[in-house]
Amino acid sequence: MLAYLFIAIAIIGAAIHLFVRRRSLDRARVVEILLVWSLAVLIGVNGIVGAIFHVFLPDFTARQIGWATGSPFQFENAMGDLAMGVLGVLCIWIRGRFWLATVIASSIQLIGDAYGHVYQLTVHHDTAPENVGPILYSDLLFPVAIIALLVALTWLTRQQSPQEKVHKSSAPSAPVGAG
Repeated sequence: MLAYLFIAIAIIGAAIHLFVRRRSLDRARVVEILLVWSLAVLIGVNGIVGAIFHVFLPDFTARQIGWATGSPFQFENAMGDLAMGVLGVLCIWIRGRFWLATVIASSIQLIGDAYGHVYQLTVHHDTAPENVGPILYSDLLFPVAIIALLVALTWLTRQQSPQEKVHKSSAPSAPVGAG
């Protein structure tokens, strides 16, 4: 169910950011803002919250996924979630190819997680709340969204005139919270 909250936060945050910056927006900047909010919230905050649940509420989390409680694997899973979360949050300040690496790594993890959920559902009939439903949809939707946004941003950036590229490259993009 947290997936819905993260989607809402990313959409509302991006909408406010776009509203505040509305006078200086071109299509590439709109996509860039949508992507940074998606990376920071859908990957970053989502990963950090997932890590917190696996580390500090491991038995509760295991039951929600349909796993046996008491497994040391919870901590290992938490570290993967934390790594993705940190990458996502760092996308606020680190741009360029770092975003590509974050999109690739988080997409591999989330699509792999989705495969695991489907496997558990079909082979072991695991219908626990955090094995099917919102978590499964988000494990598929989030990678599709960030890949599509990154492809769109890359395409739009390449369409800009050389003058626009020089002008934009001389001023670094503002972090999410900046004006």
